Formats: sequence, structure tokens, C-alpha cells
Amino acid sequence: MTVMQSPPAYARAEYHGFSAGGSDFIYLVSAGAIFEIDDDVQAVLSRLDGQQLSHAALIRALVEDGRAPEEAEALVRELRAARLIQQGVAAPVAPSAPPADFPLQALVLNVTNQCNLACTYCYEFGADKIATPAGKPKYMTLDTAKASVDLLIAEAVGRKAVHITFFGGETLMNFRLLRDVVNYANKATAAVRKGITYSLTTNATLLTPEIVTFLSDNRIGVTVSMDGPPEVQDRHRVYKNGKGSYAVIEPRLRTLIANHKSRAVTARVTLTQGVTDVVRIFRHLKDDLGFHEVGFAPVTTGEERAYSIDANGMDDVLAQFSALADEWLEYALRGEVHGFTNVSETISELISGVNKSHPCGAGLGLMGVSPSGDLSPCHRFTDADTHVMGHVSSGIDRAKQGAFLTRGHVEAKYDCQSCWARPLCAGGCHHEAFVRYGDTGHANLHYCDWIRQWTDTCLRIYGELAVKNPGFLERFAERKGLS
Repeated sequence: MTVMQSPPAYARAEYHGFSAGGSDFIYLVSAGAIFEIDDDVQAVLSRLDGQQLSHAALIRALVEDGRAPEEAEALVRELRAARLIQQGVAAPVAPSAPPADFPLQALVLNVTNQCNLACTYCYEFGADKIATPAGKPKYMTLDTAKASVDLLIAEAVGRKAVHITFFGGETLMNFRLLRDVVNYANKATAAVRKGITYSLTTNATLLTPEIVTFLSDNRIGVTVSMDGPPEVQDRHRVYKNGKGSYAVIEPRLRTLIANHKSRAVTARVTLTQGVTDVVRIFRHLKDDLGFHEVGFAPVTTGEERAYSIDANGMDDVLAQFSALADEWLEYALRGEVHGFTNVSETISELISGVNKSHPCGAGLGLMGVSPSGDLSPCHRFTDADTHVMGHVSSGIDRAKQGAFLTRGHVEAKYDCQSCWARPLCAGGCHHEAFVRYGDTGHANLHYCDWIRQWTDTCLRIYGELAVKNPGFLERFAERKGLS
């Protein structure tokens, strides 16, 4: 006798619901997509809250609510097509792993591992460093830099453009090389009809009018590592003799911001214990000094460092992030740009509908190059022997690259599988995970609640704009190259 099995019952898909601008939305985890939902959709989702229903039972329930049978059938078909409901409880949907030949798009050239500052929290030279620079070159040579450019071009198959970020140590300690690399890379990419863009990170202590002119003329984006007004900046960002750096960089920054007209100038703030006054720092950097954008990140550190931010400090940071996020929204509703990078970056990802297999492009579309030419997943692993992933002269070590990416895939992180924010987070920074847990593939569990709350804040901003000023989102996407 043949036993007929009934089809699986309907269940709600995995999503995060939120309200904004007087409307209801859901963030669909399987797709990294945002849907505005109406009363009909809400009725179906409510019926499936905490239970599963067969097709017949769901249709019957919708008819009992006053819908015609054909309307109920059409609604269920629509929600199945959009994957807002599913038959049976599906396993979490993980994004596909990138192909093994995923093309390179960017290199971070650590043009020197030397620095003229001695920041107390530095991940390269401080207590949590993983670099092993002993016996290695302190400055990148032009031959190594040219080999890096050649590798980037060769590995960027199918890319219309590539990107180089100059990094250190203190990048401008090797400015002569930087200048020569730009000249070489411009010619090399033009020869194969690829575009190229540049950026650099600096502590700003060595900026001169001549350097600023070069940066502006070559459209090199500049990020300045800076922590705030004098007493904040000078708490950790000091010279080797303990002297603070604010007085040195302040006039140089004003020259940079006044004369670099071709690209935005951004400040990147490292938050540490006792340095968490986000709003005050933002006001000084944005309003007093004139930075175009200001972004913040908690210090990367083990748990027991004196400068580690404790739970109370992180709660305070989130509260101040939220205050600036409210300002960002107020500006956006008026069609104006605010300058708080942390919101802008998340909104960019929401517009793009990202569903990350990995937290970032490290070891994938991006790699770091040490002064000696060793390749690593990103600049944070530069000169760390245990994370070498090939050499510019011999190419990428595919076995090591594959092992790193397999370990770092969100599907390999058990704790991420029940988290609705994983399409944007994918477990968090590889380097942070290694410093905190000794494993690049470990989820950054100490930030999970924080990330979920911040993501919810940005989703509500997106929803508010989608209802009240959708044109801003369209212009924002165009400006960021997302459309």
C-alpha cells in the first residue's frame, strides 16, 4: 500500500522585524534584503507566529479574516516567491563561498614597518602584536612595490579597476616610494586599460604642503588616524619620549583639509577605556578641524589590557553612536550629508543587500603586502610569519588562502547561525578574532549584542528614509557607486 505524505507545513522565514516612519519592515536574513510589509503580509506572518500551518489551514485562516479564497491563494504564492514564508523549517541559508579564482581587487602596501609615534594601543607594536619583523626589511623597495602592482594587475582578471592603499608603520616615512609607485601603477594599469584609485592612512605628523599637493593632484584618499581634541589625542597617540602629537599635527591637518580638494579626508578614531566621548570627539574633528567624514572603532585588544573598553564603556559608546545616528538621519531627511562614517558604511551595505560569506575582503579581494613582499590576508597581519599567504614574486599560496577562507566562512561559525545580523557581520574581524581568541575563524562573541543593536538602529534609519525621503537613498547609492 502506498502511503501519501502531506507536504510540509508553512513556517515563517528567518527575519528581523522593525518599524520606521510609520511603516513596518522586515529584514530577510536569507537574502540580506529589506521589505516594507502591509497589513496582508503582516496577517500571514502573524498567523505563523510560533506555529506551522498546512496550506489548507493557512488559506482557511486568511479566508476567515475576510479575504476571498483567490486573494488568499495569491498572497501565499507571493510570499513564497519572496521567501518570506517557507515549507518546513529550513536550515539557515549560508551565502556561497567565493570561487577559488575570485579576482583580486585591492592591495594594502605596507611601505614601511617603522613609525615615528609609539601609540600605547598599537596592534603592530603593542602588547597584542602578532608581527614578527625581526631581520626583515624596514622599508619596501621599489622593486618589491612594482612586483606588487604587477601581481595585482595579473590577479585582477575581469576587474575594470583596482585599488592600492598605502599603509605603515607611518606611511609618509616612505613617501618617495609612494610617489614612485603611483607613477608606475598609473602607467601599468593604463597599458592594460584598467582604472586605478589610491588611498593612504597616516598619523599626519609628516605632512607638508608639497605632499598635500601630490595627494590632491593624484586623487589619493586620505584617512588620518586621530583620536580627538588635544587631551584625548595625547593620551595614547604619543612620540617615543611620551610627548603628545596633537600640537604637531593640528596645523598640518588644517593645510591638508584646506588644500586636498579631489577626495574626502577622513578621520579614523580608536576608542579606548576612558576615551569614549564619541559625540565630543566627532564635534571637534568634524566641526572644529573640518574633516569630511569621521569613523570610530573600539581598540583591538586582548581582554586584560588597561586600555580595553569594558561592558559599561561599550554601552556608553552605543548610546553616543545612537545620538549621532539620529543626527545623521536628521541631515538625510533634509537631503544633507552628515559625516558619521559608521552610519554611512552600514547604510551602503543595506542598500547593496550584502549577504556576506566573510566579514570583509581580507584574503579574498584584498591582501596586504609587507615591506619584504610577503602576502597576508590584510594589513593587520603584515609581517606575521604564521599568516603569510605567498609572496609578490611567486604569487598567492592558494592552499593557505583556501584554508584561511574556509575557516573564516560564516557557515563555519556555529554561534553565527542563529543570529539575524550575520549577513552584515559574518562573525566580525579576522584579526580581532585572532587577538582575542587565537583563531581567525572565531566569531567575535564579545561584540554580538552590540552589533545587533547597532544594525537595528541603522535598519530603522533606512526605513525612515525609505518612507520619508527615498530620493536621498537613491542619490546616496549613486554617490557611493552602488547603483
